Amino acid sequence: MSVERRPAAPPPLAGLKVLDLTRFLAGPFCTMLLADYGADVVKVESRRGREFRVPGSERDTYFFLSSNRGKRSITLDYRSAPGRALLVRMLPHFDVLVENFRPDVMEQLGLGSEALLRRNPRLIYCGISGFGADGPYRDRPGFDQIAQGMSGFMSVTGVEATGPTRAGIAIADLLAGIFAAHGVQLALLARERTGRGQVVHTSLLEALTAILSWSAGMYFESGQAPGPAGHHHPLSSPYGRFKARDGYLNIAAGTPSMWEKLARTLGRDDWIRDPRFADPAARLLHRDALSAEIDAVLAAGSVADWVERINAAGVPCGPVLDMAQVFADAQVLARGMLVELEHPELGTYRTTGLPVKLSASPGRIERRPPLLGEHTDDILAECGLSKREIDRLRRDAVI
Repeated sequence: MSVERRPAAPPPLAGLKVLDLTRFLAGPFCTMLLADYGADVVKVESRRGREFRVPGSERDTYFFLSSNRGKRSITLDYRSAPGRALLVRMLPHFDVLVENFRPDVMEQLGLGSEALLRRNPRLIYCGISGFGADGPYRDRPGFDQIAQGMSGFMSVTGVEATGPTRAGIAIADLLAGIFAAHGVQLALLARERTGRGQVVHTSLLEALTAILSWSAGMYFESGQAPGPAGHHHPLSSPYGRFKARDGYLNIAAGTPSMWEKLARTLGRDDWIRDPRFADPAARLLHRDALSAEIDAVLAAGSVADWVERINAAGVPCGPVLDMAQVFADAQVLARGMLVELEHPELGTYRTTGLPVKLSASPGRIERRPPLLGEHTDDILAECGLSKREIDRLRRDAVI
């Protein structure tokens, strides 16, 4: 049976206009996700320059480039009275405003959510902070690693020997950005029913606390805080990281039948009869001994060979890859998770692809990260300003 392929519809957020007052990572990642699925995101940047520029260089760094694709850029000094007036004038042309300052900063500028929603009742106002819109820590500055520690995330990451360990990526920032984009879309859906906008707020602390999942559940059930989870699943064995001759691989023999298939594939049928490994509880109790024996067998072969053989036996298994290997991997490339675009400074701009594919109205990565202030005149003209007004604002150092 063939499936008729129709031309793709516009992306799901096409026509949505987002004013992006964010910086660093959580906020820009949120607005980039909205841009990926069709929103017109206008990034408002300082006339004094862009964050994360290489000292002495006008070139953007990987930090900016990794979270600002798909946007347009305007330079605007909204900390000045004329700049704030211009921002307020622009706002009726936008559906969403996103900022990631401490909760009091926008209020002090006269641009707080309450004031802006009075003027623009359909506006979705999204704020992202370190610790939340209220509570005793609301005014503290918040950065990713601080949230990793305070959320409990670091306490279950790493191994006993190293103690609490940070994630290798800025996971609090990235998750807060994902949850913020999710919240904006929920608020837009609600606006379709009510005709009114609202405030969306999340924080780095809340984002990481929300994903503690079964680690929090273990504490709720036992009253004991779980320690570092290490390289192996705390509730199943063999299920974790192992070492072959030339590198590491993960094996997840999560069921009794998978365990027996693994033992046979590794040529150790005797493990099935060994009382230390006879059932899931015994394998968990003797995890260290079992893991050492598995490593000893794996040392005779390569990662690629074992991954092929173990998967062929029906046991989940995969290599532990570095970045270079990930972006050369056949499956990653087949799923469009590496995208290349032309860039006037870099020649070629490479970025990660879209993790969510929609069959009828897919997202698109077609626009590189903007140069600083690249679209200022176009954006202001779209907001109804004349060329004379734009020239005057530039002379007055507002834009």
